[in-house]
Amino acid sequence: MKKLIADNAKCTGCGTCEEVCSKAYFKEVNKEKSAIRVIADGDNYRIEVCDQCGDCIAMCSPIALNRAKNEVVRLTKDKCVGCLICVGECLRGYMHYHDDEPVPFKCVACGLCAKQCPAGALTIDN
Repeated sequence: MKKLIADNAKCTGCGTCEEVCSKAYFKEVNKEKSAIRVIADGDNYRIEVCDQCGDCIAMCSPIALNRAKNEVVRLTKDKCVGCLICVGECLRGYMHYHDDEPVPFKCVACGLCAKQCPAGALTIDN
């Protein structure tokens, strides 16, 4: 299963991953529009990113969420009705929504953030 792996011990909190993600998918640098989040945890940082568990798929009644061939959970935007049940029900908080966008979003394990992380805190597991 393809997924993004975070090594919190290496994270410096620089936010490069958040910037890369929001710029790649929303064409702007905006932490609120990043599918990856860096959370300050005392003197350390915690990277929160979808682990592709798939629990959200069953709760999506319009069937807008599904598994791609590489096992990544993807949202089909034209099937999404914007009910936000997936956002509210994701136990890990990995589904995100922003008022500027018509549908929620999540990490699709594209690896752009891992390529740009100066600390090497992110890797892609295939």
